[in-house]
Amino acid sequence: MATAAAGALGLLWGWLWSERFWLPQNVSWADLEGPGDGYGYPRARHILSVFPVAAGIFSVRLLFERFIAKPCALHVGIQDSGPYQAQPNAILEKVFVSITKYPDEKRLEGLSKQLDWDVRKIQCWFRHRRNQDKPPTLTKFCESMWRFTFYLCIFCYGIKFLWSSPWFWDIRQCWHSYPYQPLTSGLYYYYIMELAFYWSLMFSQFTDIKRKDFLIMFVHHLATIGLITFSYINNMVRVGTLVMCLHDASDFLLEAAKLANYAKYQRLCDTLFVIFSAVFVVTRLGIYPFWILNTTFFESWEMIGPYPSWWLFNGLLLILQVLHVIWSYLIVRIAFKALIRGKVSKDDRSDVESSSEEEDVTTNPKSACGSSSSNGANRVNGHPGSSYWAEE
Repeated sequence: MATAAAGALGLLWGWLWSERFWLPQNVSWADLEGPGDGYGYPRARHILSVFPVAAGIFSVRLLFERFIAKPCALHVGIQDSGPYQAQPNAILEKVFVSITKYPDEKRLEGLSKQLDWDVRKIQCWFRHRRNQDKPPTLTKFCESMWRFTFYLCIFCYGIKFLWSSPWFWDIRQCWHSYPYQPLTSGLYYYYIMELAFYWSLMFSQFTDIKRKDFLIMFVHHLATIGLITFSYINNMVRVGTLVMCLHDASDFLLEAAKLANYAKYQRLCDTLFVIFSAVFVVTRLGIYPFWILNTTFFESWEMIGPYPSWWLFNGLLLILQVLHVIWSYLIVRIAFKALIRGKVSKDDRSDVESSSEEEDVTTNPKSACGSSSSNGANRVNGHPGSSYWAEE
């Protein structure tokens, strides 16, 4: 029995690392055992170093959010306080938990008669109660500041590294002499840091702020980790660096817009969001398909030919492109609503992030309860608010 199990495990292991799957025709793992230059050729065992690095990144994040991001948040006026607590009421709590968090007019009238409360007071209670389940702005600010810092640093490093790389100027260099393309120390550290960061996001996603696009982001992280890992093992690292840098180009802009939103710098938020939208559409719907996918599908087919892991690699790239289209649609939809309505509407992608209306309720509950309309809370100094723009 043990022998059979060991044999089955051996077959599985052999299939998992089959040269016919991972490598082009007439190339074996033995051919890549040579030292090459610099760090030699990529090895699957190098991936194991990612996990302690990911743990280290997560630890650095905790320290960063506490000792750097939080003081910055307090400096720009974000209060270190939780949401306004709704007045305890067993009847309304039962409705909120068991029936609906957004009661309609008929139910509001029934509750008003049952409690002898004004309808507006009951609406105010439900707004306060909904806000109790939402993370404070301080938490969101710290999370975004950490991502902004990492994305900006890794993007700057990527540009500096690629600027001196020949495949940045001639993308066909990604396939010259493939797979006999040795690693350099700069390329190795770039890959390991990116992969470790996405592993840290994969785990922290379950503790971070929950959004409607949780599943999409989970698929995104899986596809990204799969892409980086596969491209490293089969030594498609040159084109991999281009993909990583291209994605980092817009990510830090989105986080910057979110930071401006949380700090109530609405005009800055608007400006950053416009820049982010332009960079996102150009990089994800322009450069990515016509430069990256063109070389991975057509130029690589011409120069090295397809093989099993080549199909898997391109399949993962296509998954990312589908996600790019979905996100671009959501971004354009948000911008279109802003142009048509001229006021804030809740972000279609965000389940927990509060709109300007409900954030205003949290910070100033008395004025919110006494107002007959929430539209006024959607503007800051007469300028259309854009909190929904800055939510990912």
